[in-house]
Amino acid sequence: MPQLPGLIKGLGVTAKTAGRTLFPKRGWKTLIPAPQIGAVTVQYPHEKEAPPERARGVIALHEENCTACMLCSRSCPDWCIYIEGHKVKAPPRREGGKPRTVNMLDRFDIDYALCMYCGICVDVCPFDALFWTPEYEYSEPRIADLLHDKDRLGEWMETVPDFLDYEAGSEQKVRKVPR
Repeated sequence: MPQLPGLIKGLGVTAKTAGRTLFPKRGWKTLIPAPQIGAVTVQYPHEKEAPPERARGVIALHEENCTACMLCSRSCPDWCIYIEGHKVKAPPRREGGKPRTVNMLDRFDIDYALCMYCGICVDVCPFDALFWTPEYEYSEPRIADLLHDKDRLGEWMETVPDFLDYEAGSEQKVRKVPR
């Protein structure tokens, strides 16, 4: 029985919100419903709403920054990121140094049919190779076409917005989007 007051309060909030939506002029005082005035519905294919800043749409790949370290793939809860790479010998950074081995990216795919857009892959990438874009219109007629390869993911880099400025007094350096 201790849940009953909370339930009644929740139903009251729901009824109040419904009343404001259905009767936007004077609330329950006028019993002439006018939902077309109170409710806001965007007729999507014909009218397009701008997504909010830093909205999560599709993930873009900056291929030059990717070192095939597999951190994004290992931390993905859906296992929708597929990476293949190989090691090559690179010249030493300093004269007289020994040659170093560098990972080269062969394959980087994201299966958006499996992705739940949690953003863990973008957060764990230490090399700034993955970015969120606000693009949300990338549906495909076949589910197999939702597997985007590194070339397709690289095309999304053009739509990545710049990072927002930090609050005044912040000690951290503002990150830049590689273009």
